[in-house]
Amino acid sequence: MTTPQHPPFPPRRPRRGPNAEEGDGLATGHVPAFAHGAPEGRPETGHGHGSGAEGGGQGAGGGHGHSHTHSHGPAAPVSRHLRKVIAAVLIPFAAAVVVGLAVLWPGGAPAHERTGVGFDRQTQEATVTKVVALSCQSVNASGGTPTGDTSTAEGSSAVQQATGECKRATIRVDTGDDKGRTFNEIVQPDQSRQLHEGQKVVVAYEPSAPKDLQYSVTDINRRLPLALLAGIFALAVVVVGRLRGLMALVSLTISFLLLNFFILPAILQGSNPLVVAVIGSSAIMLIALYLCHGLSARTSVAVLGTLISLLLIGVLGSLFIGWAALTGNTDDNTGLIHGLYPSIDMSGLLLAGVIIGSLGVLDDVTVTQTSAVWELHEANPTMGWRGLYRAGIRIGRDHIASVVNTLVLAYAGAALPLLLLFSIAQSGVGTVANSELVAEEIVRTLVGSIGLVASVPVTTALAALVVSADRPTAAAGAAAGAGVAAGAGAPARGGRGRRRKR
Repeated sequence: MTTPQHPPFPPRRPRRGPNAEEGDGLATGHVPAFAHGAPEGRPETGHGHGSGAEGGGQGAGGGHGHSHTHSHGPAAPVSRHLRKVIAAVLIPFAAAVVVGLAVLWPGGAPAHERTGVGFDRQTQEATVTKVVALSCQSVNASGGTPTGDTSTAEGSSAVQQATGECKRATIRVDTGDDKGRTFNEIVQPDQSRQLHEGQKVVVAYEPSAPKDLQYSVTDINRRLPLALLAGIFALAVVVVGRLRGLMALVSLTISFLLLNFFILPAILQGSNPLVVAVIGSSAIMLIALYLCHGLSARTSVAVLGTLISLLLIGVLGSLFIGWAALTGNTDDNTGLIHGLYPSIDMSGLLLAGVIIGSLGVLDDVTVTQTSAVWELHEANPTMGWRGLYRAGIRIGRDHIASVVNTLVLAYAGAALPLLLLFSIAQSGVGTVANSELVAEEIVRTLVGSIGLVASVPVTTALAALVVSADRPTAAAGAAAGAGVAAGAGAPARGGRGRRRKR
């Protein structure tokens, strides 16, 4: 009686074929040690079930063709050829942005003599050291009670200034050459900004005025609450977003640096605001997207979609700003800028603001649409570009509705005091919309919204074409889909399988 010979355990691994993928147990008939469950203490992640037929029946030594793969995240379905095509488009664009930054980079904002008007004043930090109540009649020049109509705002204010209780605030200058100097300021009862002892304020300095009138309170010092709020925001972003949140803060800092050291000084030096805005926005876009989302084909498609949408916004903005004869000089601040730097093209400055203002929302839309198409392809690799586009555009429609509504409400909220003035004046809708101040906001909102709406189909189509044009991945996806249809399950990779680059 002969004793049956049992194969050794674990079974001997057969010789690998020339086309077998590393770590692919199905291609070689090899069954990993964790084929029938995860080792103790290790969770099972990503299970793929292969049939005996796909694994060569019961592999060598009677091993079953049933395996579990431990896949950590989907592999990006982009081949080396497509990465080269994307690089061929983006590298020249990035090089052009760098050249534009180098050519237009300013040495700083041009100097000018201060006018003492608005923000163009010398300011210092100060502290309110003492506040004393006193009669307004003793400090006001009028001396007597006005007998005019007190039903108006002017008449009521005159009565309060004559008969009400005022305050004399003693203020100490804390910075500058006159540090430690004190001066007094009278606070009227009808002033919106009331001072109290210990309050931090900002004072304006006018050297040409009489000595006792050189300093005056111009605003409240809000640095502490603003710094605390910024710290809470940064902490929330890092706690929730972790490393990606930290990268978002870094990109936000770089964006502010580019705005402060390139865009604004270059415009003040007389460079074309549109050219400066396009180059600056492109630099911000490249840095922010690649820093936050990584150097990948997915991010590159989002960059291309953002770039095309920005070009559309620039063309539409230039056309309608010129057609509507918008000068960009509509309030005291723009009038002051035009007075100090007459060479600045104010309508071009308006267009630059439209482009920069639309960039942040465009990034959100293009990244979301690209990620949606990528995930749809990962879920169903057999789906062609038309199916991917139709599925992605359905997601985009919801995004369009929310983003456009957000943009319009943001502009309406910023212009709320102006809208209240028109409401008080009982002006018609046509009259309000025709005024240049409101027409600017309408053009800004609608041009930006058109660019946002257009970015959805543009980015979705680009992403669908890129992922569906990857022939090796499409073939592998078709094989996987055929296996699923046959009830055999998706082919699985072993623990040492290579992940394709994004």
